[in-house]
Amino acid sequence: MEQRHKLLGTILVEMDVIGEPQLEEGLNLHRQSDKKIGEALQELGFCTSEDVCQGLAMQSGVRYLDPTTIEIPKEVINLVPESLVRENHVIPIARENGRITIATSDPFDLFAQDNVRFATNADIDCVLASRESIQQAIERHYGVHQDKIEELLDGMGDVEYREEKELEEAMETEEDDAPVIKLVTLLISEALKRRASDIHIEPMEDRLRIRYRTDGVCFEVESPPKRLQGSIISRVKILAKIDIAERRRPTDGRIKLKLLGKDIDLRVSCLPANHGESVVLRILDKSSVLYGIQELGFMDDDYKRFRNIIRRPNGVFLVTGPTGSGKTTTLYAALQELNTTDRKIITAENPVEYNISGMNQSEVKPGIGLTFARILRAMLRQAPEIILVGEIRDTETAEIAIQAALTGHLVFSTLHTNDAPSAITRLIDMGVAPFLVSSSIQAIMAQRLVRTICANCKQPREYKPHELAWIGLREEEVQGVTFYEGTGCKECSGTGYRGRTAIFEMLEMNQELRELAFRKASTNKLRDEAIISGMRTLREDGVRKVIGGVTTIEEILRITAEAQAMYE
Repeated sequence: MEQRHKLLGTILVEMDVIGEPQLEEGLNLHRQSDKKIGEALQELGFCTSEDVCQGLAMQSGVRYLDPTTIEIPKEVINLVPESLVRENHVIPIARENGRITIATSDPFDLFAQDNVRFATNADIDCVLASRESIQQAIERHYGVHQDKIEELLDGMGDVEYREEKELEEAMETEEDDAPVIKLVTLLISEALKRRASDIHIEPMEDRLRIRYRTDGVCFEVESPPKRLQGSIISRVKILAKIDIAERRRPTDGRIKLKLLGKDIDLRVSCLPANHGESVVLRILDKSSVLYGIQELGFMDDDYKRFRNIIRRPNGVFLVTGPTGSGKTTTLYAALQELNTTDRKIITAENPVEYNISGMNQSEVKPGIGLTFARILRAMLRQAPEIILVGEIRDTETAEIAIQAALTGHLVFSTLHTNDAPSAITRLIDMGVAPFLVSSSIQAIMAQRLVRTICANCKQPREYKPHELAWIGLREEEVQGVTFYEGTGCKECSGTGYRGRTAIFEMLEMNQELRELAFRKASTNKLRDEAIISGMRTLREDGVRKVIGGVTTIEEILRITAEAQAMYE
């Protein structure tokens, strides 16, 4: 029987999206309400809108397409009036040989197709897309509908700014821009609700793009119209106490506000670009970063090693990895473990992201000559037991940190390298004497953040032998192991992932590694010796978390591809 003659529920069963019991439950809801079978199955949480769309595509013989993954030409968008697009929930995506192709979520809605055909005086072809992806494409190309903006803004009564006086003055002087003030607040509150770490406000040639970064991955959200670009960016700069007249040079600032019952800090960065200033707001939510050591994601053996290392009386402990790999969170967790009344802890940070009770935190200010090195020298006169240097960027800072470690201090810091062994050669390449490096470093830990499987839609899955081989596993090695994946739900916005955990590569110095460092051995030789001495690579730690049901093979491959290339 051809697919297009089958019922949608039957097709979804054959696609292994749902089982017969789930179909029966969906049919019961379908009969008791006016919902279509696809809507009923989605409401029950048995499938996603994408599943329904792909089933409808097979049933109707219409091609499936995600309109958010393509760039729709402006001349195509202008073919169909905005009111018609919103009323019929379709969007034009292409024009060829006088025919217009529209994306629709219902291939059997001939009324909507006729409306577009009449308005454009052109023949219509259809592709199938989910309602959510069509809505995102509409907001992206036509802007947020004013009714929707006002509806969302009406619910913003729970916002309380810390700078109330400044807000009142702004409201008085910019009365016409009051909706923009609320709109900026809306962008921030929506980011918090979606657990975003960053908000990206990016001016494009013909639109203003808003993206949130959640669990390390950027995704686009409904964007305000292009005409509000200047007002939105100015409002952010006013809140961040940045000169709104300075548009030629990069600027940065900070916003403090109380939102959704939380005290929130936002670090703001403005960068001049072709079509206006690109603005990034980094959300600094203290509750999201101040973890205990046990919450970082260590397996039992690494947890014991980590605790033993940070309790040593002196030496340097380095955490390495790219920006956004969780280095600061790891170091704060270590310091909180050590933060007792009998220890003096001083930090030099750029900037101080979170204020922690019981620690002396200094902020680097290059404009007045207050560098890491200068703060570090002053620190040593304060008689601390523990020192945190936010980042080792130059030879002077590295040498002072190492001297501090050799004179009885425990020094924590970060370095931007891809793996742990590379940190040793990096310090030597910076000009630090090899004998200082070999004698002062206690341990180096590289880390990355991987997305964890959503607990709400977590389901067992099977990997084929060639998929297991991607991460170096053989089928016989994982007999009896149950692997998992997220099928996608509202909790995880359909991604199958919610939250992140870290994978680690911990290099603990021993006599052999110290001798190699002293002789300025290559990174490869250091790496080989570290592995012989028991260092587990990032991918190997990731494999343990896949076997433990924490994450997926695909996620480990995505995160560790670059690091693994160095071992092959």
